Amino acid sequence: MTVPRADTPLEDIGHPLLGKAADRFADDDTPQERIAAIDDQVLFKVKVQRWRGAVWVDAGIPWLVAAGQREEGSPDDFYAALAARATAARARYNARHSPALATMTYTGDLLPGQEDELRWRAESATRAERTLRSAVHRLVCESLLDGKEHAVMLEGAALGIQVLADQGHETYVAIRIIGSVPRRLVATILSLVPGCQANAWMSDYAMPQRAVAPEEQIWSNIMDPAEAAKLLDQ
Repeated sequence: MTVPRADTPLEDIGHPLLGKAADRFADDDTPQERIAAIDDQVLFKVKVQRWRGAVWVDAGIPWLVAAGQREEGSPDDFYAALAARATAARARYNARHSPALATMTYTGDLLPGQEDELRWRAESATRAERTLRSAVHRLVCESLLDGKEHAVMLEGAALGIQVLADQGHETYVAIRIIGSVPRRLVATILSLVPGCQANAWMSDYAMPQRAVAPEEQIWSNIMDPAEAAKLLDQ
């Protein structure tokens, strides 16, 4: 299977084992079954259909570090093959290192490396942008329908949007943000509002129907009414 670009989170692939692993480790209280044959790391089983996997958890992040298929009674069965591989890896490790490992297995070569960490960060950024895009578009739609200000909390910051449409002519949009928000995040939020020129955003001193609140930053722009209509039709 070809691994997609880093801006495509692995859960988007649609593989049953990835989906099952995500479901099983979504809740910290879900009981997990350890792979008993592996003693140098704590690896957990994940099973779906004939697929079998090994999951390693680090700082609350579950990593699917190995996968294969169930072949009951065969040395090619995933968990039997994993144990055999880890035992052989331990022998190779001990032949090259001192002191020798006291464990029966070695699975350190299966654990995430620098490239995996970089991919995780890239995927996390993609997930965050998707969440933000969904929130911005929802607030714009809600305000387009009633002309009122609508808001949501996003990771400790309050985001509010108000859109005033003038019967198909100029459509005014105002965004307010309260909280400690990096400038790059502000730029991302503004870029996600449809139908607005990126270089036309202006720092403002009030929302359309109220004055600025303490520690609040406000931005305004003109929205293309045709783009606003497309958003409502989605």
